[in-house]
Amino acid sequence: MDLTIALEKLDELQKKMYAYGAANSALYLDSVTVAPKDTSEGRGVAMGILAGEEHKLFASPETGELLDCLESNRDKLDARQARQTELLRRSYTQLSRIPADEYMEYAMLTNEASDVWHRAKEQNDFELFRPVLEKLVAFNRKFAGYYDSTKAPYDALLNEYERGMTMEKLDAFFAALREKIVPVIRAVGEKPQIDDGFLHKHYPVEIQRKFSDYLMEVMGLDRAHCGIGETEHPFTLNFNSQDVRITTHYVEDSLAESMYSVVHEGGHALYERGVDPQNDYTVLAGGVSMGIHESQSRFYENLIGRSRPFVHAIFPRIRAFFPEQLKDVDAEMFYRAVNKAQPSLIRTEADELTYSLHIMVRYEIEKQLIGGTLAVGDIPAEWNRLYKEYLGIDVPDDKRGCLQDSHWSGGSFGYFPSYALGSAYGAQMLRNMEKDVDVWGSVGKGDLSPVTAWLREKVHQYGSLLEPAQIVENACGVFDPTVYTDYLTEKYSELYGL
Repeated sequence: MDLTIALEKLDELQKKMYAYGAANSALYLDSVTVAPKDTSEGRGVAMGILAGEEHKLFASPETGELLDCLESNRDKLDARQARQTELLRRSYTQLSRIPADEYMEYAMLTNEASDVWHRAKEQNDFELFRPVLEKLVAFNRKFAGYYDSTKAPYDALLNEYERGMTMEKLDAFFAALREKIVPVIRAVGEKPQIDDGFLHKHYPVEIQRKFSDYLMEVMGLDRAHCGIGETEHPFTLNFNSQDVRITTHYVEDSLAESMYSVVHEGGHALYERGVDPQNDYTVLAGGVSMGIHESQSRFYENLIGRSRPFVHAIFPRIRAFFPEQLKDVDAEMFYRAVNKAQPSLIRTEADELTYSLHIMVRYEIEKQLIGGTLAVGDIPAEWNRLYKEYLGIDVPDDKRGCLQDSHWSGGSFGYFPSYALGSAYGAQMLRNMEKDVDVWGSVGKGDLSPVTAWLREKVHQYGSLLEPAQIVENACGVFDPTVYTDYLTEKYSELYGL
């Protein structure tokens, strides 16, 4: 095949893949935001057909021949074309091992599972979700073998979210966090608790929506290219660098919940918006891994969003939105309240200090589920046991326990560790950023543009052009989780007078 023709076919293949992905994303976005409750069947049919067509396109012998041609002419490809070929080969090898009927069945299953999970959570009924979760676990064990049969199944799944990550590395990472963070949590528990009662007054949703608009403005999110919707479990979707959607969940008696959901998802959106537009409609578009993606969302949510300079900078506007609720509150009180540390039930509401323990619970359960040493039916009991062991709290029901997250209903086994990794990456990025940028001088004025510009240079612009480890090296240097534990220790020692 002539190289010029091959490059045209490469472009055509990736645009078709983009189209299938965009169609699936649109169906998913609709399903969890505005679609009526009992409408999953029709979407399932559509998504199954789309999955079948995508499999047919991508796993075809013609695609294999195209990749062979490109690889044989590697020395004539530019950096983007070479990386596109590399990533496509990786995916082609995996996907061609998965039978088309299984691929279609799995797409339909995840659509059904999302609907069942929503109902199970609403009704506090794990048994309603259990049968579909058993199918999801079985599929993921099988797919892990397709991905890389030389790895332990859970290692193969971890590699899909953070390339190069293994249980061995994560066991050491979490052990380091546990050793340093647990004593701080215990010390905080012995101190008088911060009063955050004013965060739980009545905050009307219609005003919270306007407040969300303001937060997006402060973050520098262009509303012509970034929309916001409402859902049970917030997420971000990118169609391309010019079309990103975030979602949030409003709770009328919890101001901080949606506030920091918007900032968190806004961090994801800034990453997607910062990718070089040359990568649009190719496999280089979008964030390179979930760990890097979570480093950005949790960077804005916690390292910036819960910092004293940021809270003090925006507090006058917060009080303008909610004058009655915050009439007796000042900026320092608000800062302390949004940083209150206390073991809790819900991961998405967890404070910055205890958050990683929530991730450890999910990591331990996933390891056992995919490893075959824990039955799906035993998840509630194991979940409750680990929450008691790690966080010292009793789980009253499955709605606030093992049904709280949507990830498993989407088949995302191996995703959760990315949140803790991302938090640790972010702390080290901040330390390096402070050497180049007057971070707190700018943030204290409500100006996040220098922060975002640094991240765009070190992280965002590349999309998937580089491997996760290369991005970490760009922004962090040699990764060292003690930077994260030192950051938490210093912050909470100051807050609680340890």
